[in-house]
Amino acid sequence: MSVIVLAEHTQGSFKKKTFEAVQYASAIAQQMGTTTTAVVLGNVEGSMLQSLGAYGAQKVLHVSDARLDNLSPKAYTKALAAAAEKEGAKVIVASHDVTGKAVAPRLAARLKAGMVAGAISYPDLTKGFLIKKAVFAGKAFAHVNITSDVKVITLMPNTFPVSRQDGSAAVEALSVSFDDKDFGITVKEVNKVTGTVPLAEAELVVSGGRGLKGPENWHVLESLADALGAALACSRPVADSHWRPHHEHVGQTGGTIRPNLYVAVGISGAIQHLAGVNSSKTIVVINKDPEAPFFKAADYGVIGDALEVVPKLTAAVKKFRETQS
Repeated sequence: MSVIVLAEHTQGSFKKKTFEAVQYASAIAQQMGTTTTAVVLGNVEGSMLQSLGAYGAQKVLHVSDARLDNLSPKAYTKALAAAAEKEGAKVIVASHDVTGKAVAPRLAARLKAGMVAGAISYPDLTKGFLIKKAVFAGKAFAHVNITSDVKVITLMPNTFPVSRQDGSAAVEALSVSFDDKDFGITVKEVNKVTGTVPLAEAELVVSGGRGLKGPENWHVLESLADALGAALACSRPVADSHWRPHHEHVGQTGGTIRPNLYVAVGISGAIQHLAGVNSSKTIVVINKDPEAPFFKAADYGVIGDALEVVPKLTAAVKKFRETQS
């Protein structure tokens, strides 16, 4: 009766959110006195599959169909259902990302399972199967008790620290019979952003809004992000105005992030934006408007013109880094 976890990969490589999900599933398995099985879909090298053992997986079920290299919700659901049946799994874990949001509800319906989307705590087994999640755009928390026999959980990325241990997982091939209707959506081209930390996994994020006045001023944020080793993000109006690419948009209609530090520059802090970032551990707001709503959610605030404040902050960060080297 193994706990199974969907171990996502990007072109054959695992990212931090995958290791976090595997480690989370492993912690649940330990509480339940059972083992952890990772399910990998698509083409991944054997050594990479075995490496999941360092994060708590005792076994990896590998469905090596090349069509699974790109997300196909129906096919992914069928594969996970087959893995759950083979392992007799009562708990299935996935990341709360594009893949998890597309697959987990389908899987829960197929298995007649209760589901918690966006979990931010380990289950409390002393009270049934109680899990904490954010609700009302992050303004409150709910504690959901899953009472069904089979349980599906999607884990909010960047919720728990990841630690690598010693260990290697046993790899086993899993055969799943697919038909054409399982791949009703055909991916013709995939454009990946390279050379940057994915926003969902970034521990430090620098974000800008319309207070930057135009794309020609974005270099001040890029300099600060480089000095901090942070990822870049933006508000929706910035993305809609094509100042920045849409994959950097965070908020209710964009990405949801949980970094250790979120620096918001020239962003007013409307509720739609806060919904995607208010689970950040520390929020720093830089805005020339002292009445900006974002200051109410901030841990630290600076009132001033971004184009004057940010270069000084960047210089201070660089000076500090030099003293530490």
